[in-house]
Amino acid sequence: MSETLESKNIQARLTSIGDSLNAGAFVRVRKLLHDIPAGDVALLLESSPTKTRDELWKMLDADFHTDVLEELSEDVRNGIITKMMPASVVDALEDMDTDDLAETLSSLPDNVLSNILKSMDAQDRHRAEKALSYGEDTAGFIMNTDTITVRHDVNVDVVLRYLRLRTELPENTDTLYVVNRQDFLIGTVSLSKLITANTDTSVNDIMDDEPESLTVDMDESQVAKMFERYDWLSAPVVDAEGKLVGRITIDDVVDIIREDAEHSMMSMAGLDDEEDTFAPVGQSTKRRSVWLGVNLVTALLAAAVSDLFESTLSQLAVLAILNTIVPSMGGVAGNQTLTLVIRGMALGHVTPMNSLWLVRKELAIGFLNGLIWAVLIASVIAVWKQDYVLGGVIAFAMMINMVAAGLAGATLPIIMKKMKIDPALAGSVILTTITDVVGIFAFLGTATIFLI
Repeated sequence: MSETLESKNIQARLTSIGDSLNAGAFVRVRKLLHDIPAGDVALLLESSPTKTRDELWKMLDADFHTDVLEELSEDVRNGIITKMMPASVVDALEDMDTDDLAETLSSLPDNVLSNILKSMDAQDRHRAEKALSYGEDTAGFIMNTDTITVRHDVNVDVVLRYLRLRTELPENTDTLYVVNRQDFLIGTVSLSKLITANTDTSVNDIMDDEPESLTVDMDESQVAKMFERYDWLSAPVVDAEGKLVGRITIDDVVDIIREDAEHSMMSMAGLDDEEDTFAPVGQSTKRRSVWLGVNLVTALLAAAVSDLFESTLSQLAVLAILNTIVPSMGGVAGNQTLTLVIRGMALGHVTPMNSLWLVRKELAIGFLNGLIWAVLIASVIAVWKQDYVLGGVIAFAMMINMVAAGLAGATLPIIMKKMKIDPALAGSVILTTITDVVGIFAFLGTATIFLI
């Protein structure tokens, strides 16, 4: 109930800002913008057409830019940054967390990035280049460097006094990291243990001396899986030598999970998961045309197969009426298998050890489904068209295509992953082509043999 009320309150505030902007009450808009959290401002910007977005951004104080930029999607953030002066961008990036800095800079066009780096002083430039040195989608790329470290040979009282002197802890701090003088990670101490231990207890006595850690080159999807598996709130990140270089917190992992889900959903439609809903017409048209072009090529391929049987279609018009049934059924069955396997791969369930078993299972399902629906469609066509041979022809084609759909749906994601191709992005296009071509060829080819 409280979440619903909060959602309504947020929407009411955003609506109030929109109404004030339309009424030209810019002073009120400026006040309202600074009275709501940065995440809500980001939502408002992402929900606004480009012209309105630019007006709203100009009303934000410069010291609020950092927080809002961290919350924006890539396309919207890049559109705003490219219109800012390099010096203003540098000011906004100065207080940004390391992981957000890396994500922001890596997505910018090369010329914009170059101008921003040139405008930075030596210290900020070094921090930016360090953030960009780790590969995208790795633990090093998404980690923060705001760790709190202690030595193993001090007691709890020393650590508590050290924390009081800091006056403030980094966000989402639940663990302190124990390192030696060379910064090698040797253990961890949870805050709960620290505050409940006797003050004269040594850190060495309460620390976990076999800490679970992440390496800087670990893929971010694997990081998310480990957080889910072990219910972590945070985890240390070490380099190849075992030196502590940063930490990853649960809020970063939530972002990864959300982005992966959006990526899978948008990729199925051939779209970028960071695409701006209110991007200019030309930009959106250009992006969508790529996969529309690919789809046109595959559609022409299916049409070319039908063209091979032009004489057959001209002699039996009923074949043209029924020609869409087999490819359609195969496409649905194949996409069911494809989606299941892609999900299994994302969750880490599908491995080289069980992939062959999975392919066999999907082949068996394709065979059984093919048998069931072949008998059903044969019966319907035989009664409808009073032609038992035609019913047998379409039943045979259905059987062949359902088996092909199961095989393609199970093997395509595995093969594409080995080829470093995103199966969520291209899998459905290739699968549809296969089921269309096999379905049309099986139906019209069999009809040519037995009906002409």
